Amino acid sequence: MGALREIIGGFLLLGGAMFLFLGGLGLTRMPDLFDRIQAGTKATTLGTILSLAGIGVLQPAWWLKLAIIAIFVLFTNPLSSQVLARAAHRIGTPRASITTVDRLAEDKEEA
Repeated sequence: MGALREIIGGFLLLGGAMFLFLGGLGLTRMPDLFDRIQAGTKATTLGTILSLAGIGVLQPAWWLKLAIIAIFVLFTNPLSSQVLARAAHRIGTPRASITTVDRLAEDKEEA
């Protein structure tokens, strides 16, 4: 049973590391700030949660602490990126030329 737990934990850690790497790659490859925020946030949230799950499988005694950390990351990471994107939009951060939809500007026009 211990070997199976190590294999599952290893795969979860590998998956988490892969998402964290892809999030970092997205930060360098995306054309503007708004795309970078989205790529970084979604990938790092999932990567962190998968990594915490892998650690939890390998160290079952830590499950409660890791679950609390995962819940904290799940709520704060997307929320903070949304606040940063709204602040960047308000100060007029330029968008990439290929960006065609601006939902925040549409919301402002409707109000």
